[in-house]
Amino acid sequence: MDARPVQDFYPDDVAHCYGCGRLNERGLHVQSRWDGEQTLALLTPRPEHTAVPGYVYGGLIASLIDCHGTGSAALAGYRADGREPGSAPPLRYVTASLKVDYLKPTPLGVPLEARGTIREVKGRKVVVDITVSAAGQVTARGEVVAVQMPESMVRT
Repeated sequence: MDARPVQDFYPDDVAHCYGCGRLNERGLHVQSRWDGEQTLALLTPRPEHTAVPGYVYGGLIASLIDCHGTGSAALAGYRADGREPGSAPPLRYVTASLKVDYLKPTPLGVPLEARGTIREVKGRKVVVDITVSAAGQVTARGEVVAVQMPESMVRT
């Protein structure tokens, strides 16, 4: 199994997302991988991701959940198809629904760990539950409903 993040396999024309696009030089570069039966992404917030001194802006946490959710959906889609990321045709998912619950303030200056659990794979739809932890404490939970990217969004 390839250890590279699934985002490395997104086709260039759909790899510009601020959260997870490898071709967005100013983006977050969220990278999602399998870690056993869960998915994992690590992100260390930068100083500009401050809400109030010492704490992470909630929008960054939502972006992490969002992009790790769609990356997790792609991983689940490949697994459901019995194939590896990078095999054709490529799978790219977009967010149909995003829910975020902020459980406690998230400290700035420590890596954030996003863990995804695949709840449902049904046709072109994947539902992923995600937790975000900082220094071993869960600070946010989210749910992402992701769907395969419509052909109308792909530029050729």
